[in-house]
Amino acid sequence: MKLSIARGALLDSLSVVTKALSSRTTLPILSGVLLTASDGAVVLQATDLEISIRDSSPADVEERGAAVVPGRLLADVVRKMPDVAIRIETTSFDKISVSCRSEKAGVISFELRTLAADDFPRFPEVEPDKSIDLPSSLLGSMVRQVSKAVSRDEARPILTGVLLVVDGSEIRMVATDSYRLAIRTATLEVPATERIEVVVPGKSLEEVPKIAGSSETVTMGVSSNQIVFRVGETTYVTRRIEGTFPNYKQLVPSEGETTMTVDRVEILEAIQRVSLLAQHNAPVRMKIADNTLTLSAVTQDVGEASEDLMVEASGNPLEIAFNHAFLLDAAGSSDDERLTFIATSPLKPGVFSSAGSGEYVYLIMPVRP
Repeated sequence: MKLSIARGALLDSLSVVTKALSSRTTLPILSGVLLTASDGAVVLQATDLEISIRDSSPADVEERGAAVVPGRLLADVVRKMPDVAIRIETTSFDKISVSCRSEKAGVISFELRTLAADDFPRFPEVEPDKSIDLPSSLLGSMVRQVSKAVSRDEARPILTGVLLVVDGSEIRMVATDSYRLAIRTATLEVPATERIEVVVPGKSLEEVPKIAGSSETVTMGVSSNQIVFRVGETTYVTRRIEGTFPNYKQLVPSEGETTMTVDRVEILEAIQRVSLLAQHNAPVRMKIADNTLTLSAVTQDVGEASEDLMVEASGNPLEIAFNHAFLLDAAGSSDDERLTFIATSPLKPGVFSSAGSGEYVYLIMPVRP
């Protein structure tokens, strides 16, 4: 293998594919990136056997070939090189040279150990049963608003995923860790021709907007056991999570004994301030009465904080307490100017939602103060 490639193009490809590198593997080859040089391009691949990413960049290829190179090390090497053309060539069956020539520094050269390309796992070629083009900006916004509610507990695999439903012109994402529930609904300009319902691994879905970058569209395809996202020259494949997602609709109350509407930025900043005194898992208390919201927190032997906000409130006065991190996520994940909060009692869930539209819903289980 012998080729020359622009540093920026190579670094962009490495930045994409290294997202699939395994950090806890006992298989050395899974910490590598497969470089395959062919006519006019070099293809990079990486996998941790859960997700697989492939990207292609134009290159001046003098000799075809393939090799598996330590992925993160190669990325670090390229990142430290000056912005000039980089030359890559195999020097023996288990070594590769990465070099460049700079006017200021002269020749810069690295020699890295490689592994056999034939031992690298085959890239999964997914033939989707259903596919749809999604606006990347909308996809990124929706992922950001629900991803924090994804469970990290592998004991319940279904909760480590995001339920993604596309039905006609409606797209919905749902995530829950059993302590909170996030729902984001939006309208597509181009309706889907087929209904899609799939549970996507949360960690995988969070990477898709990053890979999309400035691209306007992400193509998602779904097969019986895999999901593929395509953006330009990049192909991103992840497994789909099997199982039945919890019936979240029955968890969200349509109305409550207490209702409050508040400016989102005002309540977010107030929660941030009061949370400074919600240490050692101490909750933040919310008291709603007479169009006033009082946020307070007490940490024994440290101190206490409280803040009042003017709100629009109706129904019964209420005192309820929540995990302060969950409250911050509820207000911080929304893009709306105003949020509505409803609750029935101090022992039942409280629900934040977009004032008027209901496109964003965030349910939180209370804690005992």
